[in-house]
Amino acid sequence: MAGPVVAGLLGLGVAAGPLTAAAETWDMPTPYPDTNLHTIVVKQFADEVKAATAGKIQITVHSNGSLIRHPEIKRAVQSGQAQLGEVLISSWANEDPLYGLDSVPFLATDFKSAHKLYEVSKPYLEKKLERQRLKLLYSIPWPPQGLYVKDEIQSVEGLKGQKFRAYNPATTRIAELTGAIPVKIEAAEVAQAFGTGIVTAMITSAATGVDTKAWDFVKVYYDVQAWLPRNMVFVNAEVWKGLDAGTQKAIQDAAAKAEATGWAEWEKKTADLNKTMTDNGMKVLPPSDKLKEGLSAIGKTMTAEWTKAAGADGEAIISAFGK
Repeated sequence: MAGPVVAGLLGLGVAAGPLTAAAETWDMPTPYPDTNLHTIVVKQFADEVKAATAGKIQITVHSNGSLIRHPEIKRAVQSGQAQLGEVLISSWANEDPLYGLDSVPFLATDFKSAHKLYEVSKPYLEKKLERQRLKLLYSIPWPPQGLYVKDEIQSVEGLKGQKFRAYNPATTRIAELTGAIPVKIEAAEVAQAFGTGIVTAMITSAATGVDTKAWDFVKVYYDVQAWLPRNMVFVNAEVWKGLDAGTQKAIQDAAAKAEATGWAEWEKKTADLNKTMTDNGMKVLPPSDKLKEGLSAIGKTMTAEWTKAAGADGEAIISAFGK
């Protein structure tokens, strides 16, 4: 891991100290494969930045955890190992409740409401990142989350005792509330985990299902539209402050374009993803009324828990979202 970063630092004319804004090449670790829309948008963003800055800033995208693994990306950008990066926001919900907002089940369940939730919470997210030496560039969602199980279930009781993939505190809490056993598994490890019986159920997007060829290891997908988690792209604050105003604007314009593209493309792509799973032999089903009721009750419990944990900021966000 250290090799490419050190090489990048040497290319900037420094030894092993903090990165500087004079960098012509920025390293950007990301968690997902090149075929994933998040990575496609990131690469388009990198191209836009290069063009808009006339080559002054060139971003090297290291996809699929190839440079830095997902759990270490945020810290790597904070500490200056990399200039910028992309992460799933809710992976850090244990650090601060604000990071778990977009994964509160059944709070915002479609693209329109998820975007509203993002807009009302964005100022709070920006301030939180600023205190952690990070500058938010853009944030885009995943498709609505669905439930993958090996066999059909009729209610949340069907999850009791199942080994449930947990990739953030919200999914861990869902496992606890349903009586399932939470098992922490990153997206790149899903197929192997199901194949070896380490997990038997999960809630994640249809995009992850297609990325991992879920039909090879699980047969049922309930389109429960639980929430739309978001990724965020951020840059090291010291690197950002060292840029001139023109370069900052060029990058922010490219980020705004990437954000708009990501929201629009995921919304268009969601129906196609469900069809891809159906075409490959999976049962893509609506939840039964009993399953929907059980999940909705979990959502109410977790919304109340999140609001309490987030304190005054949480209450302000939920109030603004409800208007």
